[in-house]
Amino acid sequence: MTSDLFAKERLLFNPVTPDTDAIPIIFAFPNEYTVGITSLGYQVVWATLAMRVDLQVSRLFTDTSENLPRNPEILGFSMSWELDYANVLSLLESLDIPIKSCDRQDNHPIVFGGGPVLTANPEPFADFFDVVLLGDGENLLNDFINAYKQVRNADKETILIALAQVPGIYVPSLYEVEYYALDSAIKSIKPISSEIPPEIKKQTYRGNTLSASTVVTEKAAWENIFMVEVVRSCPEMCRFCLASYLTLPFRTASLDSLIPAIERGLKVTNRLGLLGASVTQHPEFETLLNYINQPKYEDVRLSIASVRTNTVTAELAKTLAQRGTKSLTIAVESGSEKVRKIINKKLEQEDIIKAAENANKGGLQGLKLYGMVGIPGESPEDLDATVAMMQDLKKATPRLRFTLGCSTFVPKAHTPFQWFGVNKQAEKRLKFLQKKLKPQGIDFRPESYNWSIIQTLLSRGDRRLSKLLELTRKFGDSLGSYKRAFKELKGQLPPLEFYVYDNWSTEQTLPWNHLQGPLPQSTLQKHLNEVVTKQLSMNS
Repeated sequence: MTSDLFAKERLLFNPVTPDTDAIPIIFAFPNEYTVGITSLGYQVVWATLAMRVDLQVSRLFTDTSENLPRNPEILGFSMSWELDYANVLSLLESLDIPIKSCDRQDNHPIVFGGGPVLTANPEPFADFFDVVLLGDGENLLNDFINAYKQVRNADKETILIALAQVPGIYVPSLYEVEYYALDSAIKSIKPISSEIPPEIKKQTYRGNTLSASTVVTEKAAWENIFMVEVVRSCPEMCRFCLASYLTLPFRTASLDSLIPAIERGLKVTNRLGLLGASVTQHPEFETLLNYINQPKYEDVRLSIASVRTNTVTAELAKTLAQRGTKSLTIAVESGSEKVRKIINKKLEQEDIIKAAENANKGGLQGLKLYGMVGIPGESPEDLDATVAMMQDLKKATPRLRFTLGCSTFVPKAHTPFQWFGVNKQAEKRLKFLQKKLKPQGIDFRPESYNWSIIQTLLSRGDRRLSKLLELTRKFGDSLGSYKRAFKELKGQLPPLEFYVYDNWSTEQTLPWNHLQGPLPQSTLQKHLNEVVTKQLSMNS
């Protein structure tokens, strides 16, 4: 089975033959192969490692692996989903490596982690990693390996202190967190000695060649797809949005790098995925579309990640329909103009109707919309506005099939909404929308409210949660097991309420205060104040 999975891969890079004294490294994805190999971030990091002669790299997934070295010096994890932490712990155990950094000896590998989950807020997982890479991997990954080589034969403590000097490398064990009380807020986060930097800044890659698939396989969750990153970040800056705030500034791939990458990919497959939070906002998107529209690519199946609503043209819809795409996805967040103003979503009602009409004109069969309930400042009337918007869409384009995927607002680190808690009415509001929209033939798909609670816990959590995560894993990963673990640890950490539902003071020390995102806390506070001012003026 294992060799079968790897045998199906078509590589778009040339792995090198490692030197005799190459560093043995395992690069893991804490999920099954089909999921991991579909992650563009995982593919790119693996290829970067496999093209270095000073590394001997082996891949590891929960269901398969390449031949693993007996004594790896480095073990890396790419984390793109919060709940995969349980698989990280299981994989560590399967390799006979203690799950906590403090229990590892000099003979154990340096365990590092990277990816969107850990860059946003690594603190709930801090005890499990020796090293966390914060931000874009393009330069940081090589900086990490090069710094490790300098101290390769030293003891673990020396290695970690040396690595902590590299911009973007966070060594959690070298920082001390003080609390007002065990079950209260954080008092301070300080380095344990003066040679450790007090703040770690997330690394930002500023080049104009972005990521592209390094492997294509029929065994991926999106089979045989070649993915290319068209843009990184999003210029819109909706106040809740991690994908925008954490990855600023907005960067676009140059056509000089995009087109050769696409040509390379289309030599091995006819499935092309254009990735990015706001693909159609690439300044030369039309030129790119014309390039893909050439007769030589007429059998290419094209899919595009979420598209900004007011950039949906009939031409784009027609191209997608001809390329095997049946529907388009747009994020509207709410049918209420008031709520959209609060979150800085620059979108008018007519833009949404126009997107549906253009999707219809171009020959698409469906339109998927992303919505959200429980946004700060939302009232029951705003839900009525969402129902009315869906009715208007159905009236304007009766031929289209409409899907509304809806989540609960989850506060995320490094965004202006990090200080807000989850709205306790959110679950009721999801049920209200379900009740109103189902009879009208609208496919309503609510995201699990319970999952939103756990997501919030992990996105706002501090390192006291590591004990809780270990316990939860023993109890089985359900919401009930989290509640049971909180009960068992009562007095040792704040209650669930504190992490999930409480609005936090802007004076409070946040778990990630020592980790500097693209914007300083003062700018985030300014954006938050704008939100609060907007709410007050709308409610008066």
